[in-house]
Amino acid sequence: MADHDLNGFDRDTFTHGGTTRRILRRGTGPAVIVMAEIPGITPKVLEFAERVAAIGCTAVLPVLFGTPGRGADPAVDGRLKSGRYLASSIWRVCVSREFTLLATGKSSAVVTWLRALAAHEHQRCQGPGVGAVGMCLTGGFALAMAADERLLAPVLSQPSLPLALTTSRAAGVDISAADLAAVRGRCERDGLRVMGLRFRGDRLVPGDRFAFLRRELGDAFTAVELDDSVANPGAAMPPHSVLTEHLIDEPGQPTRAALDQVLDLFRTRLLEQHRGS
Repeated sequence: MADHDLNGFDRDTFTHGGTTRRILRRGTGPAVIVMAEIPGITPKVLEFAERVAAIGCTAVLPVLFGTPGRGADPAVDGRLKSGRYLASSIWRVCVSREFTLLATGKSSAVVTWLRALAAHEHQRCQGPGVGAVGMCLTGGFALAMAADERLLAPVLSQPSLPLALTTSRAAGVDISAADLAAVRGRCERDGLRVMGLRFRGDRLVPGDRFAFLRRELGDAFTAVELDDSVANPGAAMPPHSVLTEHLIDEPGQPTRAALDQVLDLFRTRLLEQHRGS
């Protein structure tokens, strides 16, 4: 897919704790923080944001790494160029102290900034609260953000941290014990629902990780697990990105049904409550 020129997205910045980042926005209504996967805010991530805006929410995309709008398809840019771009984004994450790649029982430092962004967008957009979608290495961020009661609809799409290099890391998520306890309390007390999505054969998101979430959150965790065979065969990597690169956006396709479940969560938790308030 060719690069996206960002037409239709407003551009802004947000500062918290001395850190300023660019953000993109599209739509009106309650905010949904859309956190991109490696290598960044690709055209496919922007397509997902457009779907969020189309249902009546405001899609808010923080630029955490990469170049917004730049594609990552080797068929378009060539393997060398796309590989260099992917490597540069991975390097940016690896050298940053804001991202926790290996530790278990720890929330990444960037979550504090993301919670502040969510609070700001909640105030700006109004509504009953905020939604959040994390993808790949940002997947667990959506769960950690849900320790804040303003976060009403967290979605973990192929949450890939901590890197599943050991059995203990494979059976955990990058969230501190305190944040996890807060999320669990919200599930029990407030009826918070957490959604997770993965392909069953995805080595970056082992089944033990979702088993851990089931144990910790019980029926409050909705797991959407798809067979690898239903992924878009034209993607450049093995089945991984449920809502973007491996989505087959056609009625009746399991990946499209997974996308619809995510959008329905936002409708139920953000839009219907907003209209009823």
